Amino acid sequence: MKINKIKLAVAGAVLASASIANAGIIIPAGEWTVDLSGNVNSYAAWTKADSKNTVAGGVTGLAEGGNNTHANITTGLLPNFLSLGATTRQNDLDVSWLISIQPGSSTTAAAGVGTLNTRQAYLTFGDKSWGTIKVGKDLGIFASDAILNDMTLLGVGVPSSAGSNTTYGRIGAGYLYADWKSQISYTTPNFNGFQATVGLTQNWGASRAGTGTRTAASTTYTTVAMSSIPSSVSVTATTTAANYYSAASSNRASATAYEGKASYSFAANDVTGKVWVSGIANKVADLGAGVTVADGVAYAGDIGATVSAAGFGLTGYYYAGKGIGTTGQMWDGYAVNGNARDSDGGYVQATYVLPTKTKVGVSWGISNLDFASGETLATYGALVKQNEMWTGGIYHPLTKHLNVVAEYSHVNSENQSGAENKSDTGSLGAILFF
Repeated sequence: MKINKIKLAVAGAVLASASIANAGIIIPAGEWTVDLSGNVNSYAAWTKADSKNTVAGGVTGLAEGGNNTHANITTGLLPNFLSLGATTRQNDLDVSWLISIQPGSSTTAAAGVGTLNTRQAYLTFGDKSWGTIKVGKDLGIFASDAILNDMTLLGVGVPSSAGSNTTYGRIGAGYLYADWKSQISYTTPNFNGFQATVGLTQNWGASRAGTGTRTAASTTYTTVAMSSIPSSVSVTATTTAANYYSAASSNRASATAYEGKASYSFAANDVTGKVWVSGIANKVADLGAGVTVADGVAYAGDIGATVSAAGFGLTGYYYAGKGIGTTGQMWDGYAVNGNARDSDGGYVQATYVLPTKTKVGVSWGISNLDFASGETLATYGALVKQNEMWTGGIYHPLTKHLNVVAEYSHVNSENQSGAENKSDTGSLGAILFF
């Protein structure tokens, strides 16, 4: 059994023709084989915004104002990883564990303070004859192949604010973020290229449950009509028709979420590829403040394929859901009135490996969010309607482990009223795997 490391997923799915080591630093230790691995990356990114409209849930990055230019030194979409894991064979079981930390390349203060995540901590056990069980925290199951096949995973894509641990890449402009989730999952053996995974994962509840302007941890208000405020809510100086917001930004249901995926990998002569489908069902409780959820289960499904031949690579992906929201799972999936919003999107990507081993690529993607039943432009016109992005990238292997990356991305975020924000981002940096 191999430890499931993000490094290997990137090697197989994103840079199949570029240079990445096949294993980390291997250390025999008694009955265990220890593997120290990871990556380090950093990029200089420049973003220019040409508008200053309110697009609640837009992903134009650092577009704080019209004709605003912002420069940042940042980690890319893929976090820096330092992963320590080990494998052993005991009592006819393959057993492994992995713990990783993700220090950011950005600084959050003049004193040099940075950011640190802990995205993985899990164990696995199983056998090639019957499959593998995973217990702990790792990349989510639904939409995981979408991000692992995205070429901006080795670059920047949409930037985030200074001091953030990662950028957005194409998240929110072509697919939903798979996220890093506590889970108990089962993966079948590989049956001549076919493999499936099912699991119970952490239920996020209805994050940013209705206003579209409120992030999971902030207290930004939005304007709504007096008729939208439940009668059970006392209207005071801080809860008027001008600034009432849903109290459900961290709403969580008691049930776990259900996720699964199935894939088929194939190879014939010089042609290799993979086809996959995945899905999620997430129960949502009432939103609070007297608001009852009308559609109690948020759900989504996707389908994707990637194929490579003679240096060319082509990837196509599509997803659709109800109540699942946009950008992050459960973000803006429900209106303040408790009704679910429909969403869909996808991306296409083409790459080519030059004789110099340099990979060049171009991709386009879009994510759409619809009004829920009962919503109107008068009350929620600023809510995001779609995020669209074009990206071009150059990825060149300097050594077996080190790649330099240059990217350009154009992003357009439009709200339900038709107002838009646009931004252009160029980036240059390097990523090293070990």
